[in-house]
Amino acid sequence: DSVPHDLLWLKLFKVEKDNMNDGKKEVSISKLRPLKITAVGGGLEGKTCLLITYATKRFPTEYVPLVFDNFTDNINVDGQDFNMTLWDTHGQDDCKRIRPLSYPNTDCFLLCFSVGNKTSYDNIVSEWFPELRHHCPNVPIVLVATKTDLRESQTDSLTPRDGKKMLREIHAVKYVECSALKGEGLREIFIEAVRACGKKPRYKKKKIVQLYKHFIYMI
Repeated sequence: DSVPHDLLWLKLFKVEKDNMNDGKKEVSISKLRPLKITAVGGGLEGKTCLLITYATKRFPTEYVPLVFDNFTDNINVDGQDFNMTLWDTHGQDDCKRIRPLSYPNTDCFLLCFSVGNKTSYDNIVSEWFPELRHHCPNVPIVLVATKTDLRESQTDSLTPRDGKKMLREIHAVKYVECSALKGEGLREIFIEAVRACGKKPRYKKKKIVQLYKHFIYMI
Protein backbone atom coordinates (compact mmCIF):
# COMPACT_ATOMS: atom_id res chain seq x y z
CA ASP A 1 0.00 0.00 0.00
CA SER A 2 1.18 3.52 -0.72
CA VAL A 3 2.21 5.61 2.27
CA PRO A 4 0.61 9.08 2.58
CA HIS A 5 3.10 11.82 1.76
CA ASP A 6 2.89 13.47 5.19
CA LEU A 7 3.30 10.17 7.01
CA LEU A 8 6.28 9.26 4.86
CA TRP A 9 7.90 12.57 5.67
CA LEU A 10 7.38 12.08 9.39
CA LYS A 11 9.02 8.68 9.10
CA LEU A 12 11.81 10.15 7.04
CA PHE A 13 12.58 12.62 9.77
CA LYS A 14 12.28 10.24 12.66
CA VAL A 15 15.04 11.29 15.02
CA GLU A 16 16.94 8.52 16.72
CA LYS A 17 19.31 9.00 19.62
CA ASP A 18 22.36 7.16 18.40
CA ASN A 19 24.51 8.05 21.36
CA MET A 20 22.72 8.90 24.61
CA ASN A 21 25.97 9.77 26.32
CA ASP A 22 26.98 12.70 24.13
CA GLY A 23 23.44 13.72 23.16
CA LYS A 24 24.05 13.46 19.41
CA LYS A 25 21.10 12.77 17.12
CA GLU A 26 20.89 11.23 13.69
CA VAL A 27 18.23 11.35 11.03
CA SER A 28 17.51 7.84 9.79
CA ILE A 29 16.77 7.83 6.06
CA SER A 30 18.65 4.78 4.83
CA LYS A 31 15.63 2.45 5.07
CA LEU A 32 13.37 4.74 3.08
CA ARG A 33 13.36 5.95 -0.51
CA PRO A 34 15.55 8.92 -1.50
CA LEU A 35 14.01 12.35 -1.73
CA LYS A 36 12.71 12.89 -5.24
CA ILE A 37 13.53 16.31 -6.70
CA THR A 38 11.89 16.94 -10.09
CA ALA A 39 12.93 19.77 -12.42
CA VAL A 40 10.27 21.27 -14.69
CA GLY A 41 10.21 24.11 -17.19
CA GLY A 42 10.35 24.83 -20.90
CA GLY A 43 12.74 23.11 -23.27
CA LEU A 44 15.14 26.05 -23.53
CA GLU A 45 15.29 27.19 -19.92
CA GLY A 46 18.56 25.47 -19.00
CA LYS A 47 17.19 22.97 -16.49
CA THR A 48 18.88 20.01 -18.17
CA CYS A 49 22.24 21.79 -18.25
CA LEU A 50 21.70 22.68 -14.61
CA LEU A 51 21.27 19.02 -13.67
CA ILE A 52 24.13 17.80 -15.86
CA THR A 53 26.54 20.39 -14.49
CA TYR A 54 25.61 19.61 -10.90
CA ALA A 55 25.95 15.86 -11.43
CA THR A 56 29.16 15.84 -13.50
CA LYS A 57 30.80 19.03 -12.17
CA ARG A 58 31.24 20.06 -15.80
CA PHE A 59 29.16 22.26 -18.08
CA PRO A 60 28.16 20.42 -21.30
CA THR A 61 29.79 22.17 -24.25
CA GLU A 62 28.80 19.83 -27.07
CA TYR A 63 25.78 17.53 -26.94
CA VAL A 64 22.96 18.28 -24.51
CA PRO A 65 20.22 15.62 -24.34
CA LEU A 66 16.57 16.64 -24.27
CA VAL A 67 16.26 14.99 -20.86
CA PHE A 68 18.94 14.15 -18.32
CA ASP A 69 18.99 10.62 -16.90
CA ASN A 70 17.92 10.31 -13.27
CA PHE A 71 20.81 10.95 -10.90
CA THR A 72 21.16 9.96 -7.25
CA ASP A 73 23.37 11.94 -4.90
CA ASN A 74 24.08 12.41 -1.21
CA ILE A 75 23.96 15.91 0.21
CA ASN A 76 24.52 17.36 3.67
CA VAL A 77 21.98 19.97 4.68
CA ASP A 78 22.09 21.68 8.06
CA GLY A 79 24.38 18.98 9.42
CA GLN A 80 22.22 16.07 8.26
CA ASP A 81 22.91 13.68 5.38
CA PHE A 82 20.21 13.12 2.78
CA ASN A 83 19.93 10.91 -0.28
CA MET A 84 18.13 12.48 -3.23
CA THR A 85 17.23 11.46 -6.76
CA LEU A 86 17.12 14.19 -9.39
CA TRP A 87 14.53 13.85 -12.16
CA ASP A 88 14.41 15.81 -15.39
CA THR A 89 11.25 16.27 -17.49
CA HIS A 90 10.41 17.04 -21.10
CA GLY A 91 9.61 20.71 -21.55
CA GLN A 92 8.34 20.46 -25.11
CA ASP A 93 4.64 21.08 -25.78
CA ASP A 94 4.22 17.75 -27.55
CA CYS A 95 5.16 15.97 -24.31
CA LYS A 96 2.49 17.72 -22.25
CA ARG A 97 0.35 14.62 -21.84
CA ILE A 98 3.13 12.22 -20.86
CA ARG A 99 5.14 14.63 -18.70
CA PRO A 100 2.94 14.14 -15.59
CA LEU A 101 4.01 10.49 -15.51
CA SER A 102 7.24 11.77 -13.92
CA TYR A 103 5.43 13.61 -11.12
CA PRO A 104 4.24 10.89 -8.67
CA ASN A 105 6.16 10.71 -5.37
CA THR A 106 7.96 14.00 -6.03
CA ASP A 107 9.01 15.65 -2.76
CA CYS A 108 9.92 19.01 -4.28
CA PHE A 109 9.66 20.62 -7.71
CA LEU A 110 12.32 22.88 -9.20
CA LEU A 111 10.32 25.24 -11.40
CA CYS A 112 12.82 26.79 -13.81
CA PHE A 113 12.82 29.85 -16.03
CA SER A 114 15.60 31.67 -17.87
CA VAL A 115 16.46 35.26 -16.95
CA GLY A 116 17.05 35.82 -20.66
CA ASN A 117 13.61 34.68 -21.76
CA LYS A 118 10.58 36.69 -20.64
CA THR A 119 8.25 34.14 -22.22
CA SER A 120 9.61 31.40 -19.96
CA TYR A 121 8.86 33.66 -17.00
CA ASP A 122 5.30 34.35 -18.13
CA ASN A 123 4.72 30.65 -18.78
CA ILE A 124 5.15 29.93 -15.08
CA VAL A 125 1.72 31.37 -14.35
CA SER A 126 0.06 30.48 -17.63
CA GLU A 127 1.29 26.89 -17.90
CA TRP A 128 3.69 25.37 -15.38
CA PHE A 129 2.23 26.37 -12.05
CA PRO A 130 -1.33 25.32 -12.99
CA GLU A 131 0.01 21.99 -14.25
CA LEU A 132 1.92 21.25 -11.05
CA ARG A 133 -0.94 22.27 -8.81
CA HIS A 134 -3.37 20.18 -10.83
CA HIS A 135 -1.31 17.00 -10.50
CA CYS A 136 0.54 17.58 -7.21
CA PRO A 137 -1.27 20.23 -5.15
CA ASN A 138 0.61 19.51 -1.92
CA VAL A 139 4.17 19.37 -3.23
CA PRO A 140 6.39 22.40 -2.49
CA ILE A 141 8.05 24.40 -5.26
CA VAL A 142 11.48 26.01 -5.37
CA LEU A 143 11.53 28.69 -8.07
CA VAL A 144 14.82 28.65 -10.01
CA ALA A 145 16.15 31.40 -12.28
CA THR A 146 18.71 29.95 -14.70
CA LYS A 147 21.34 31.48 -17.01
CA THR A 148 22.09 34.45 -14.77
CA ASP A 149 25.31 34.96 -16.74
CA LEU A 150 23.13 36.44 -19.51
CA ARG A 151 22.70 39.57 -17.41
CA GLU A 152 26.21 40.56 -18.38
CA SER A 153 25.31 40.82 -22.07
CA GLN A 154 21.53 41.16 -22.19
CA THR A 155 20.19 44.48 -20.96
CA ASP A 156 16.54 43.39 -20.84
CA SER A 157 17.16 40.27 -18.74
CA LEU A 158 14.92 39.49 -15.81
CA THR A 159 16.05 40.73 -12.40
CA PRO A 160 16.08 39.23 -8.89
CA ARG A 161 13.15 41.52 -8.17
CA ASP A 162 11.17 39.81 -10.95
CA GLY A 163 11.98 36.43 -9.45
CA LYS A 164 10.85 37.45 -5.97
CA LYS A 165 7.64 38.84 -7.42
CA MET A 166 6.92 35.47 -9.02
CA LEU A 167 7.86 33.74 -5.75
CA ARG A 168 5.03 35.59 -4.04
CA GLU A 169 2.66 35.07 -6.97
CA ILE A 170 2.87 31.27 -6.88
CA HIS A 171 3.70 30.93 -3.17
CA ALA A 172 6.92 29.05 -3.85
CA VAL A 173 8.92 28.02 -0.81
CA LYS A 174 12.14 29.64 -2.02
CA TYR A 175 13.62 31.59 -4.92
CA VAL A 176 17.19 30.85 -6.04
CA GLU A 177 19.34 31.88 -8.99
CA CYS A 178 22.07 30.01 -10.82
CA SER A 179 24.41 29.93 -13.78
CA ALA A 180 25.31 26.42 -14.91
CA LEU A 181 27.86 27.95 -17.29
CA LYS A 182 29.74 29.53 -14.40
CA GLY A 183 28.88 26.82 -11.89
CA GLU A 184 27.26 29.36 -9.59
CA GLY A 185 24.37 28.68 -7.24
CA LEU A 186 23.89 25.03 -8.17
CA ARG A 187 24.45 23.48 -4.77
CA GLU A 188 22.24 26.10 -3.13
CA ILE A 189 19.34 24.96 -5.32
CA PHE A 190 19.40 21.44 -3.92
CA ILE A 191 20.03 22.56 -0.36
CA GLU A 192 16.88 24.67 -0.56
CA ALA A 193 15.01 21.82 -2.26
CA VAL A 194 15.84 19.45 0.58
CA ARG A 195 14.81 22.07 3.12
CA ALA A 196 11.54 22.55 1.26
CA CYS A 197 10.62 18.86 1.29
CA GLY A 198 7.68 18.21 3.55
CA LYS A 199 6.49 21.82 3.59
CA LYS A 200 2.94 22.19 2.34
CA PRO A 201 2.35 25.16 0.05
CA ARG A 202 -0.17 27.76 1.17
CA TYR A 203 -2.46 28.98 -1.57
CA LYS A 204 -5.42 31.28 -1.62
CA LYS A 205 -8.43 29.17 -2.54
CA LYS A 206 -9.80 31.69 -5.04
CA LYS A 207 -6.45 31.96 -6.81
CA ILE A 208 -5.89 28.23 -7.15
CA VAL A 209 -9.42 27.68 -8.50
CA GLN A 210 -8.72 30.25 -11.21
CA LEU A 211 -5.48 28.50 -12.14
CA TYR A 212 -7.18 25.10 -12.28
CA LYS A 213 -9.81 26.47 -14.64
CA HIS A 214 -7.07 27.91 -16.83
CA PHE A 215 -5.22 24.58 -16.88
CA ILE A 216 -8.35 22.60 -17.79
CA TYR A 217 -9.03 25.06 -20.59
CA MET A 218 -5.52 24.54 -22.00
CA ILE A 219 -5.84 20.75 -22.19
